[in-house]
Amino acid sequence: MTVPLAHEISGPRNGSVDSPIVVLLGSLGSDRSMWDPQIAALSDECRVIAVDHRGHGQSPVPDGPYSVRELSEDVLALLDSLEVDAAHIVGLSMGGAIAQWLAVNAARRVLSLSLLCTGAKFGEPQVWVERAATARAGGLESLADAAVPRWFSAELTERDPEFVARYRAMIASTPAEGYAACCDALADWDYTADLPRITAPTLVIAGELDPSTTPSVMQELADGITDARFEVLPGAAHLANVEQAGPVTALLREHIVGGAYARGRRAAYARGTRVRRSVLGDDHVDRAVDAITEFTAPFQDFITRTAWGDIWTRPGLDHETRRLLTIAILTAVGNEHELDLHMRAALNGGVDAATISEVLLHTVVYAGVPNSNRGFAIGKRALEDLASTGTGQTGVSDTGEDISPT
Repeated sequence: MTVPLAHEISGPRNGSVDSPIVVLLGSLGSDRSMWDPQIAALSDECRVIAVDHRGHGQSPVPDGPYSVRELSEDVLALLDSLEVDAAHIVGLSMGGAIAQWLAVNAARRVLSLSLLCTGAKFGEPQVWVERAATARAGGLESLADAAVPRWFSAELTERDPEFVARYRAMIASTPAEGYAACCDALADWDYTADLPRITAPTLVIAGELDPSTTPSVMQELADGITDARFEVLPGAAHLANVEQAGPVTALLREHIVGGAYARGRRAAYARGTRVRRSVLGDDHVDRAVDAITEFTAPFQDFITRTAWGDIWTRPGLDHETRRLLTIAILTAVGNEHELDLHMRAALNGGVDAATISEVLLHTVVYAGVPNSNRGFAIGKRALEDLASTGTGQTGVSDTGEDISPT
């Protein structure tokens, strides 16, 4: 059974409704404030969701043991409650294990994957069994001093002891049962054989000084994921996102948001999707999206960005004029499938049948009688459907098949 996770939602400060959604999943013994550097930086153009795992921070503390699957299903339940269909998943340490599970078992919901200071396996199970027993027996005060040298480099601890002390307090305040039950989950964690099943674009970040998930461990993780990008950050221990906040944030931003060109493509796609739905209707677009395959995806991306995002959004012509031009051109070139689609969409969109008739008459002169004759036949059938069912059945042929990918 899932538990409701405490979480924080930030941004986007740029006000965009189409901003990327980023989910931040933290380390064993942490709360969501460990992500404060990334929350502040990424929420300018992203919707950022920082999470407290079960047994941590302000989330409930059910009795253990837990499993990585249960921890992951908590995250999926949170996304469902927020009506988030898919997101960019960022996980550090235990959060990275959860991120891997999501990328394999809920792949369509993971737009990209960023794995920081984590592993497909965290050492030998007995280490975690013993740590869980220590936590249950003596609380987290008994473990906090040992955890700090794993989290931060000796140089940072010496230079800023007050800063490091705040994170020691974070560890010490973690509920003993929550920490121990998550240790139980990590004792059983081994995803080495499942790494090739990860298909999301993946960034792997290791800390040069991390004694827990060393760069060599992280290299093995990166090697197991097809086309994963691997980066090692100098001067960083286990909480690399804190100790090297600037470089980590820059890598995450590049991976998730991309440069100006990538942002422009996303903006055009978002514009195109809105216009495409307004012109062709939600039902048709939903069918087209559901039918996307790896083979057709580049074409769908091109059509949405270019035809709908660039051309149909230009201010020089209103949408009714563009609809009529499209009908005339498709009639002239004899493209019956697309003509049927746009004829029905125009009628459903409120274009007067008499106006469409005038367009087809005008096309007779310049495109020839046979093409316009066929256009009138297609229009007649669409009007009959509209009269009998109250809908022009946009994009559906007599057989009920989707006849157009655009």
